[in-house]
Amino acid sequence: MFGAPVKFVLVVAACWSSWAAICSSQTDEEKRPEYWNDQAWRDIQDVLNLQPKTGVAKNLVLFLGDGMGVSTVTAGRILKGQLAGRTGEEELLEMDKLPYSALVKTYNVDRQTGDSAATATAYLSGVKANYETLGVDGTVTYDDCAASLTGKVKSVLRHAHDAGKSTGIVVTSRITHATPAATYAYAANRAWEHDGKVPTEAQSLGCTDIALQLVEDNPFINVILGGGRAYFTNTNQTDPEYPDQKGFRTDGRDLIQEWTDGKAGSAAQYVWRKAEFDQVDPAETDFLMGLFEPSHMQYSLDTENDTAGEPTIAAMTTKALQILTKNPKGFFLLVEGSKIDLGHHDSKAAHALHDVIAFDDAIAVATGMLDLDETLITVTADHSHMFGFGGYAPRGTPILGLVPDDGENIVLDNMRFTNILYGNGPGFRQGGRQNLTGVNTADKDYIQQSAVPMKWESHGGEDVSVFADGPMAHLFRGLHEQVYVAHVMKYAACLGEYAEKCQTSRTASAADKHSWSGFTIVSTLLLIKAIIN
Repeated sequence: MFGAPVKFVLVVAACWSSWAAICSSQTDEEKRPEYWNDQAWRDIQDVLNLQPKTGVAKNLVLFLGDGMGVSTVTAGRILKGQLAGRTGEEELLEMDKLPYSALVKTYNVDRQTGDSAATATAYLSGVKANYETLGVDGTVTYDDCAASLTGKVKSVLRHAHDAGKSTGIVVTSRITHATPAATYAYAANRAWEHDGKVPTEAQSLGCTDIALQLVEDNPFINVILGGGRAYFTNTNQTDPEYPDQKGFRTDGRDLIQEWTDGKAGSAAQYVWRKAEFDQVDPAETDFLMGLFEPSHMQYSLDTENDTAGEPTIAAMTTKALQILTKNPKGFFLLVEGSKIDLGHHDSKAAHALHDVIAFDDAIAVATGMLDLDETLITVTADHSHMFGFGGYAPRGTPILGLVPDDGENIVLDNMRFTNILYGNGPGFRQGGRQNLTGVNTADKDYIQQSAVPMKWESHGGEDVSVFADGPMAHLFRGLHEQVYVAHVMKYAACLGEYAEKCQTSRTASAADKHSWSGFTIVSTLLLIKAIIN
């Protein structure tokens, strides 16, 4: 059985060997104006037939593609199509099929280009924050523990819990990483993931680490799935999967055991490998913690090499929904495709894009399992990356391949270049670019070339997309501040400051919709009388 990277290479080879038949940029169908006219008319009809859902959202699901800027969505879409043997450009991701969309601005209070902690605070709590601060407002600057104790803001997850809903977090990063942490923690420094990272002075003021906050302050979270178990275990504990690794905590505490002890008498399970995860019966489980790596989980292309095994993000989403949907009051679930971002930081586009597809598979799970008349599904990103593709490549050019040397591009160093390039990152080479003749640029560990030398590639500052369906999804239109995402979710589910306001207004509008005026009643009676006579 071929692995995913090998399969992609085979698809690329087949594509180029049968260019005229399979990968032509102009099929006979596409040459006809009627093809495009008919497609556009179908799209117009689809939009005309859209009926906004104005009821109250019982459930909220937020899908967050970390670092999934517009160019990443486009490249992921093309890769998905090419893996299926098509040219790719015409493909649709599951997120593309959601009927409502918008753009949001990702800057922080103090930075033009944001980081994942402050942006997460924006789309989860509804206020902008300063760079690398988490769950706190703009009065809190980086490392200011004292200010963070009074500058806390409340996330959608906490509002959902207050309303009696179940809550869950599914990520492929550490569960203490920026995005998931912003649902439950408050920190003046996103790096305070375990006690050894929190300065002594900050601890003396009462600031605690993120892992401890998860276990001590948020025992109500029903589903916690991701990586990062070393942040919950101490320096004397050996990791169950890697005997040469120890935990990071210096306080001697075993937070995994404390979480388990705190669930005594409840239907709760802790798992750390795929076989255990697969055995979890959602019908018999109310609380589930799964920590599948000491740090981040594996890239989707690397899971075959994990001897203990890891569930896919789609499998974790499935299990989470099976548990959370048991609550008649509904639920809030965050699902993050975390390693899209990490692939970009390493300038390994193959990893980033394959994780986009894995993330999109999780979206398909949710749209297939949930009733979108009572569930608002929102898909967005926290920020973009210095990632792009171009160079006038012909239709069907492998997105992870080289741009053909067809004379269209005047390349001053006379060397081929890849379809995908980064503006900065580890792919810069002193003394000039690498000659890519014979190089397998589709390999999962190939590092794309970059213009500026940096240890890690950086975030991009442009707007990112939002895709949505369900109650109040039609509110996503045009351009908004990133905080708008949290406010739409709260308004849709009547949470927080919108609890009384939106329920009252929607109840009234529903009554108006189904009530008859005196004029209508009289007119109808006269019509009936005329028909009878």
